[in-house]
Amino acid sequence: MTDEPALRFRPVLPEDLPLLHEWLQRPHVKRWWTDRDSYEEVVARYLPAIEGSDPTDLHLALLDDRPVGFLQTYIVADYAEHEETVGAVEGAAGVDLLLADEELTGRGIGSEMLRRYVEEIVFARPGTRCCIADPEAANVASVRAFEKAGFRVVREYDDPHDGKRHALVRRDR
Repeated sequence: MTDEPALRFRPVLPEDLPLLHEWLQRPHVKRWWTDRDSYEEVVARYLPAIEGSDPTDLHLALLDDRPVGFLQTYIVADYAEHEETVGAVEGAAGVDLLLADEELTGRGIGSEMLRRYVEEIVFARPGTRCCIADPEAANVASVRAFEKAGFRVVREYDDPHDGKRHALVRRDR
């Protein structure tokens, strides 16, 4: 028997949107996820994916059945503008995540959440050759979490859409 907390993932449901909105307003999250201030903006962005009209898959990370994080994955080719910006290869999936509680940061939970999510969800999709993400380069903790989860920094680039420097990270299947 182990004392390790049980980590699992489940799809985001419409009733999770108030929680997601609250998480997106927390200072340690808002620093990097800056474009969804109002509840209406959160609903407009995420409800289409929940309902299946947007090709992004949304999940909550549960630690001992308590929601602690949000992850999303998508086929990069489904978003042509992003695909061009990052120069993704065929079969690339993207991933984004946030850890909801600041006190859980810096403890390896984000890296483990990311590692398991990529193995269990992202790479479960046939045809996915690699997984990429593009955290802001200034978000050193995030870049390090990706590296601990088996990603490597491929390059840095200036994103023409937000004007910020990003680190493109990649993990091959």
